[in-house]
Amino acid sequence: MVELNKKMQRYYRMHNGVFVVLLLLLVFLLGYLAQQTRQQWDVSQNGRNSLSEASIEILQKLQGPVQVTAYASEQDAQLGDIRQIITSFIAQYQRVKPDLSLTFIDPVEQPNLAQEADVQVNGELIIRFNQRIEHLTAINEQAFSNALMRLARGEDKLIVELSGHGERRLDGNANYDLGEFGRHLHTNGFSSRQLNFATEADIPAAHASTLLIASPQTDLLPGEVEKLLDYIDRGGNLLWLVDQESLRGLQPLTEKLRLTLTPGVVADPQAVQLKAPVTFALGAIYGPHVITSDFNYITVFPFARQLTIDENEEWHSVALVEAAQQGWVETGDLNGEIAFDQDADVPGPVSIAVALSRNIEDREQRIVVVGSGHFLANTYLGNGSNLDFGINLINWLTGDEELIVIQPRATLDNSLVLSEFELTFIALGFLIVLPLLFLISGIVIWWRRRRKIGS
Repeated sequence: MVELNKKMQRYYRMHNGVFVVLLLLLVFLLGYLAQQTRQQWDVSQNGRNSLSEASIEILQKLQGPVQVTAYASEQDAQLGDIRQIITSFIAQYQRVKPDLSLTFIDPVEQPNLAQEADVQVNGELIIRFNQRIEHLTAINEQAFSNALMRLARGEDKLIVELSGHGERRLDGNANYDLGEFGRHLHTNGFSSRQLNFATEADIPAAHASTLLIASPQTDLLPGEVEKLLDYIDRGGNLLWLVDQESLRGLQPLTEKLRLTLTPGVVADPQAVQLKAPVTFALGAIYGPHVITSDFNYITVFPFARQLTIDENEEWHSVALVEAAQQGWVETGDLNGEIAFDQDADVPGPVSIAVALSRNIEDREQRIVVVGSGHFLANTYLGNGSNLDFGINLINWLTGDEELIVIQPRATLDNSLVLSEFELTFIALGFLIVLPLLFLISGIVIWWRRRRKIGS
């Protein structure tokens, strides 16, 4: 009996020894594989620990090396090891673009270099590409990717905005204005200036990438309309935002573009189901165009009007946005009850944005007309993906369609917030339940082995 027990003990020792050897071999094998291959999973909300598709597309458009110089000390009083923060952040971009380099310069030890580079704060980044430079003081994906987009653009594109008639302004802060959109344009490498025919004789078509007419509130003089028509005849690009009010003397422009603007406001019952006013037309169906390629997002066009393309051979036209599939064009009083009147109203679907193009003087002329100036206004810009759609419009009009991407997303989850129940559940699980399971499993294994040895 004693001899049998000794044999059983030797057997279990040998069994345990083989298990330990195999476990060590598995650990070494996993370590070797970890050195040879690298795999990551980002489970954070909004994928904040990995780059968005938009940022990856921007990196792929940068043909050539990118140099990033970080003017950062070893330690920062507020951020701590700021160099490690910058290194980890830039590593996300280097995994996509290996020729993106990072160099550190300590502004405390080398103040002359920091002064020559016009560095203002500790941790400031200077990005160089194709002899162009961008300064960056914020370390986040949206800021860094936008800086790369400006570098990829090559040169600032000028947007000339018609003024002098109460138009929406790209630098205005009123709810009616387009100031927030203008700030995003500046971030993306666009510049703008106002054009008033009272002080300027003509539209600088040679320098302007596109002309913006944003909802005039007073009628243009006949001479001003003639200058606009001449600008179109010379091949100038145009973004025209039209509201439900009067055309303000621009009827000849609609005739030149072969468009018909139906009176009334688009009513969209689908908006009511989403807790929005019926006069908010929801864009979800987009025409086949580079502006809307892979654009599967909802846009919101408040108080939109219908645009109808008059078929012709001069302009190549595409209806960019169709809305109100079950809606109509309301021609009655918006202050009363809004309901479809088959005798007066136009049933949907309704086209509310069109893109026009033609070849003139060996170049492509590009024009976009949108039946709602509100959709880019400060009040409504944050609705749906209005900002992305607006940036796409400008990119196409200025000849930068290769930069038409969804804007780099902002970080959502900087902290993890748990409820009291969730904290209690986690605490009980790790402090009580798991230790008890390990203890019980150990006792069961010990008891079964002891019983086998005893038998």
